Amino acid sequence: MQIPPTPPRPADARSGARAPLRVADGITLRRPRPEDGPAHAALLGHPGVQPWLLQTPFTSELLWQERFSKAPDPASPELVLLAFDGDRLVGSAGLHPAGAQARRRHAMMLGISVHPETQGRGVGSALMDALTRQADDWLGILRIELTVFVDNERAIRLYERFGFEHEGRLRGFALREGRYVDAFTMARLHPRPPAIERAQELSRS
Repeated sequence: MQIPPTPPRPADARSGARAPLRVADGITLRRPRPEDGPAHAALLGHPGVQPWLLQTPFTSELLWQERFSKAPDPASPELVLLAFDGDRLVGSAGLHPAGAQARRRHAMMLGISVHPETQGRGVGSALMDALTRQADDWLGILRIELTVFVDNERAIRLYERFGFEHEGRLRGFALREGRYVDAFTMARLHPRPPAIERAQELSRS
């Protein structure tokens, strides 16, 4: 994952907005649309992005157009957000169910990609802020998981700033440009799990 260095999570970011959400430095966030397929394929296939993901080269535009053409399932907690600088797609991130098993409903997987030319613009932090707020405030997710190549130091620093901790090292995790590369497993637990007592206090106020 190619992530630029970014400041701490902005106080004004909110993930529940339906319209494009302006977060910082001209960056807006919104859900994907079918017409975003080509730009998204170009982002994931960028030579500064693709090696850090599990995508293979020559990303299909049609694949992403078809995925973005499907209406979101209101019963699913999955959320995909795109980041734009004006009309230009500069980042993509998503929360995805960790599995179909009932006993894993409390966990989700996080993935993110950011265009290298937007380093230092706060794109990565804006996307991370929106997704973690969605998980914490609206979905009640206890655990967010991710994997990251061990040499992607910029991404690792970003994840650590958002509360992700190292849980293990996966040896020979993925083939990257002809070499098997290790990855870290990282996870973040809900920093303030909802409590019935707190809800009762709010109802009395």
